[in-house]
Amino acid sequence: MVFDCHSHTKFSADSEMLATDAIARAEILNLGIVFTEHFDYNLPGDIDFTFDAVEYMNEYKKFRSEKVKLGVEVGLRKSAREANKNFLAQVNFDLIIGSIHVVDDVDIYEKSFYTDKDKITAYRKYFAVMAEEAAVEDFDVLGHIDYICRAATYENPEIEYETFKPEIDEVLKIIVERGKILELNTRRINKKIAVEGLIPVYKRYKELGGQFVTIGSDAHVVEAVGANFDVALKFVEDLNLKIFAGFND
Repeated sequence: MVFDCHSHTKFSADSEMLATDAIARAEILNLGIVFTEHFDYNLPGDIDFTFDAVEYMNEYKKFRSEKVKLGVEVGLRKSAREANKNFLAQVNFDLIIGSIHVVDDVDIYEKSFYTDKDKITAYRKYFAVMAEEAAVEDFDVLGHIDYICRAATYENPEIEYETFKPEIDEVLKIIVERGKILELNTRRINKKIAVEGLIPVYKRYKELGGQFVTIGSDAHVVEAVGANFDVALKFVEDLNLKIFAGFND
């Protein structure tokens, strides 16, 4: 069974989606689903992007099955390493996504991150932080490598592999060497330009020894569960990659 391996319900500060609704939507689409609630320790801003792991497991354990898994999306950041370690030790998550949401203590979803930087400076810093954290933190899957493209204010926000080849290769080598998995996030792949930017990145991942990817919609609302999976499945097939579903016990 193919799983939507990245979704957020009411335990994430930026979602009100109910688990029951997400499960029902996944069932209609013949997908399994993994809930990956946000844990971003001390994220800049006024919103608390953390949750009680024990409460989450206690409330959602009734859903846990062959088709429903309970995971987490952890914000990777040097200043949060100890908090992340302590949080992950509390319960047994089925899947841990590690993501970069913050660079230089600024949320990169905020426009202010880009105001004093050209694209090359901003993206090189982003990938450098990604490599640094991916080398040392605990996670199973590296989330949305193209996250920065969502909010970047440049005329062309897409990843240009040839421009950032050394930085991206460093990230991919670390992922492969540590036996981690690269996520294919479907939030943006309904855009041809986004797919074209990602193809060389995932080709290189394959060349370096990467075999598996997870597919995740990053759904925060029911309608987004399984979104663009037709494009994602073709992407994976075309690049001769495999879909990972070996969840933690």
